[in-house]
Amino acid sequence: MLIRCPECSRSISDQAAACPGCGYPICAASAAPKHRRGRSTRRKLPNGTGSIKKLSGRRTRPYAAYPPTTEFDWNGCPKPVPAIGYYPDWKTAMAALLEYNRNPYDLATANLTFREVYELYYQDKYVVNQKKKLSASAANSTRAAFRNCAALHDRGFRSLRKADMQAVVDACPLNHASLELIVTLFRQLYRFALQNDMVDKDYSQFVTINRPDDDESGEPFTPAELAILWAHRDEEHVGTILLMIYSGFRIKALESLEIDLETRCFRGGVKTAAGRGRMVPIHAAILPFAAHFVPADFRAGYFRSNCFYPALERLGIARTADGKRHTPHDCRHTFSWLCDRYGVDDLSKHLLMGHSLGSDVEKSVYGHRTAEELQTEIAKIQVVICR
Repeated sequence: MLIRCPECSRSISDQAAACPGCGYPICAASAAPKHRRGRSTRRKLPNGTGSIKKLSGRRTRPYAAYPPTTEFDWNGCPKPVPAIGYYPDWKTAMAALLEYNRNPYDLATANLTFREVYELYYQDKYVVNQKKKLSASAANSTRAAFRNCAALHDRGFRSLRKADMQAVVDACPLNHASLELIVTLFRQLYRFALQNDMVDKDYSQFVTINRPDDDESGEPFTPAELAILWAHRDEEHVGTILLMIYSGFRIKALESLEIDLETRCFRGGVKTAAGRGRMVPIHAAILPFAAHFVPADFRAGYFRSNCFYPALERLGIARTADGKRHTPHDCRHTFSWLCDRYGVDDLSKHLLMGHSLGSDVEKSVYGHRTAEELQTEIAKIQVVICR
């Protein structure tokens, strides 16, 4: 192949060691290695997408993904932005960058731990919020639930998934009520995080309590204990205890109970879909207690500790024959026992107590009771009031 000599422009062979006319060396120049930069196998990312950089040194996660730059200094130079995260390979970093571009989030909150999100939530709910005064027991319950989630305290909140939270609930050795507080905390934290763009999906909605509800255990008051309560019905707090016994409502339901003295019925309930908002006729014997009861002034936690237990201790009926302590839930068990003892029909009992009828199609679909029929049924329960 002929080439031109760089010195004299004479046509010579490319294999010649030097130009025969001027002596200019040829092979040394043509044989010199050309150091070309290897061509990248990856295309440049589109403008406005961000960038991925491989960091120097020996790292387990050498690839850093950076969001697109949106701020510039007075010279027009882009201001540095924090990385979205650090990843073991380019593909993982690219997936994270694409996810960020699909749903951008605040990088200032992206790396918050479970503990930090909880502290922000607690401050917002119990300190900053002055519109609704929350009880000390509610704050204590929230703090107790947080303590029972110690395994998640230092985990990144955005990295949590359903399996992480489910493992905490499944491993907790406490009772069903404590597990309910943990699940409630998860859901409240995710609601707070969604409101503040800390996460884009609520994984807490899939967490379940895989353990039978042990909160329904209890023992009814005996006829002798009921007689003692009626004999002291005019003493402080005893009327409220009798109201709970002869209505079947849970103690928590009394905080939001609606009382219609004109139609002589209660409306309320908590915990289950079948129990919420149910109508229960007021038994004639507890009508005076209902007339003086003010749900807005009632606090379940305070009444349980400062009224219910001291009243029973004062009357000498704080414990059952087996030595177990009577609890407020025993009032509900007593109502169920009274319904059975005095022949309240099964469907009416279920409706009065707010029990689910489950797969019983005949009762759940075709079972109906009017207010008058329920009033007739609850009136079957006899009360012997000693003067």
